[in-house]
Amino acid sequence: MRLFAANLAAILLYANTGIVPAQIGSEKSIPKHLQDGDEFRLSIADLLKHGEKLFRAVWTVQEGGGRPLAKGTGAPLSDPGSPLIFPRNFNRISAPDSNSCFGCHAQPRVGGGGDIVTNVFVLGQRFDFATFDAADPIATRGSRDELGRPVTQSSVADERATIGMFGSGFIEMLARQMTVELQAIRDATAPGASRGLTTKGVSFGVIARFSDGRWDTSRIEGLPAASLVPAGSSTPPSLIVRPFSQAGRIVSLREFSNNAFNQHHGIQSTERFGTGTDPDGDGFVNELTRADVTAVTLFQATLPVPGRMIPRDRAVEAAIQLGEVRFAEIGCTACHIPALPLTREGWIYTEPNPFNPPGNLQAGETRELRIDLTSDQLPQPRLQPDKNGVLYVPAFTDLKLHDICSGPADPNAEPLDMQATPGSAEFFAGNRRFLTKKLWGAGNEPPFFHHGRFTTLRESVLAHSGEALASRTAFERLPAAEQDAVIEMLKSLQVLPPNTRSLVVDEDGNPQPSYR
Repeated sequence: MRLFAANLAAILLYANTGIVPAQIGSEKSIPKHLQDGDEFRLSIADLLKHGEKLFRAVWTVQEGGGRPLAKGTGAPLSDPGSPLIFPRNFNRISAPDSNSCFGCHAQPRVGGGGDIVTNVFVLGQRFDFATFDAADPIATRGSRDELGRPVTQSSVADERATIGMFGSGFIEMLARQMTVELQAIRDATAPGASRGLTTKGVSFGVIARFSDGRWDTSRIEGLPAASLVPAGSSTPPSLIVRPFSQAGRIVSLREFSNNAFNQHHGIQSTERFGTGTDPDGDGFVNELTRADVTAVTLFQATLPVPGRMIPRDRAVEAAIQLGEVRFAEIGCTACHIPALPLTREGWIYTEPNPFNPPGNLQAGETRELRIDLTSDQLPQPRLQPDKNGVLYVPAFTDLKLHDICSGPADPNAEPLDMQATPGSAEFFAGNRRFLTKKLWGAGNEPPFFHHGRFTTLRESVLAHSGEALASRTAFERLPAAEQDAVIEMLKSLQVLPPNTRSLVVDEDGNPQPSYR
């Protein structure tokens, strides 16, 4: 009772003097943000710790969670008279749809993929408020398309699985090196000449120039439209490899974070929306500092890499080995390349990414921050370069876009032209081109496929069409036991238990030296 009385007296004293400790009665997830410059003063360990706090943060209205007067694109609401406040503050299709990064990226632990319930809806963020009612014209609720015309719910958004972020630092560095190599080929292409665009063994087709110097991009393949220019343009294509998002539209983890914090949580970063501004009209400014974004970006970049889980069962181990052989023989490794090489110390991750688009921190705007992704001081396991100074990233991808869908009606459809009017022929024609799935970690990061509607890896294999039709047909022709072996191999590609040192473990997390 004496202790209670003393504490009560202290609280009353604070209340009477007007000095109240910030933590009492506060419901903020991040009571203290980094200030710009702190990213260079803090140790890497402390910076990553803050980054994880931001990733786990459950944002509230006391710190700017939500975006009452702004869309997920950052544009103002079409109808500011119907703000996104309770009961319209959360919305499954047009968002905000989550109050935490960890709320979706949680399988099998923080930083991973998401359950089916966390599937994200893309394109819906262009509208004020969208419901699941297919007959409900959202224009009557204050939302219209880019041309001001009314649209219906059936044309608003496409469903996507939440992707896992493990190993993403190595993935971004691969994309950067590939971009540099593609641009070097571009720059060496003289007027009237053509050259093959090949980097790290991956062909992106052919780049050519007309005799007058204009560019011919008609034979380039596997890159998003944003990395190209119309054939006949005098401006050279950027040829940027964009390794994130299902449709390969995002350059860097930093861009990914700036997009997601605004769209999904209603938290705006200063580098995207400006310092001292309140673009979403919630009464809060500077909701995420430049240093904050650097911290959460580095947290994702340094997440451990996935590995292999090989049970100590000789029959299962033999099946996995057979599955690897058949996986290659039926052509799956043509796109799901088992490993891509990082060279020239490409494992030294730097911020910011030199290819960041506007709205994200640019090279030269601040000092460069460097971190060695192979360091033993980072979360394990990690990749290491071989004796020749080459580090192989076993992500089972080529970081290239492919058409693996069956046609315009495929649920993966997304317009090539992001300005296509929802419901128009251009919209429903869809994209059908998706970034080759990074299979590392796939075994314990369900659900599967781009739309996240499959509960098994087998369904995903059997859904492949388009460019992948021959491989799927070859899989279907395998004897049942060999099909099972391929699935068993895919199941072995897993995010490993925390602080695992070995990249190949058994079912108990112990090193598995017998597997070759």
